[in-house]
Parts: sequence; C-alpha cells; structure tokens
Amino acid sequence: MFFHDPTLTKSINIFQILDYLGTFVFAISGALAAMNKRFDPFGVVILALVTAVGGGTLRDVMIGRTPVGWMQDINYVLIVFAGALVAMTFRNYLRYFRKTMFLFDAMGLGLFTIIGVELGLLGGLHPIICILLGTLSAAFGGVIRDVLCNQVPLIFEKEIYASLSILGGIIFLFLTKTQLTPDTMYIITSLLVIVLRVLAVRYEWVLPKWYVGK
Repeated sequence: MFFHDPTLTKSINIFQILDYLGTFVFAISGALAAMNKRFDPFGVVILALVTAVGGGTLRDVMIGRTPVGWMQDINYVLIVFAGALVAMTFRNYLRYFRKTMFLFDAMGLGLFTIIGVELGLLGGLHPIICILLGTLSAAFGGVIRDVLCNQVPLIFEKEIYASLSILGGIIFLFLTKTQLTPDTMYIITSLLVIVLRVLAVRYEWVLPKWYVGK
C-alpha cells in the first residue's frame, strides 16, 4: 500500500503551474470544439469554461474541497478567457492543423491526471480512489464538452483515452516510492500520458468494443 510522502507538498510552484497550464489547454480544446460547431462567441467562452473546469469541479466536490478551486482563484477564470481568446484569434491558423484540438486535449489529459491524483493523496484517500479521482479530473471536462457538442464522449469510444489517465495515476503512485523529486515525478508522469495519447492516435491503437446483438 502506498502512503503519501509529505515532501510532495513542497513543490507547490510546479503543481500550480501544471494546474494553470492544464486549465489553459483544456480551455483552448473547448473553444476549438465550439468553433467547429459554429457556436457564437458567448458559446465559445462557455464551452471553454466547462471543458477547463468541469473535471476539476467534480473532483473538488467529491473530496469536499468547497468552494471549488476555480471559484477561489480568479486566475482560473482569466486563464479560461485567455485560452478562448487565443483560440478565436488564431482560428484561421489553427484550422489548418487537423489534430490541433486533439493535441491540446492530450496535454490537458496528462496534466489534470496528476492534479487529481495528488489532491487525492493530500486528502489521505486510498490509492485506488486517488487514481479514479485523477481520471475523473482529467476526463470529465471533455465529457461535458462532447455532450454539449452533441457527440458521443471520447471517453466512451474505443480510443485509448481514460485508460491512459489510469495508467498515469498508477505510475505516479509508484514514483512516489522512489527518490525522485516531486517536480520530476510530475513532469515524467504528465509527459508519459501525453506521449502515449499522441502515439495511440498516430498508430490507431484502440480498445475492443463490447456490444450486444448480431
């Protein structure tokens, strides 16, 4: 069984940076999805917001961290607006890259996985719960985004997505038992999830589908 090492809390700077960066890239992901559906500017900002803070909101409510994080720090709202503005401003350039939204989504998946797992550890939760918390934190914003865009959420498709978040959480827990610094653990785990997600799409790695019927 894993026990949280108190030294992890010493790396609050990199932890905060990862949280802000995850919020920013998920905001861009949501804004791009909204523009692909031809939402108006208000819709673009709203979808950017729910994509960026949806997973974190669920995470905070589940662990009793209220008011939820983004409501206690105005920087999160400003970061969401900045992400939406970047997406709208450079939309004519971003549209030439078919996988732009996917890349930002992959970055958010890797970053928010670590945030969720770490907060679970700080709350003294069981390691398995921490992994699930990291997965929800990373994937739920994308679920809301896809539902509002009238699409089947990516987490429920055959693509390797949420399973990478689970893998990242497991690896992070193992790394806490090593002599690596907290900053190194954060970077290694988040990059691993991001790279594996990119490779999964690049080489079309998929999970088998289960269905009932002929």
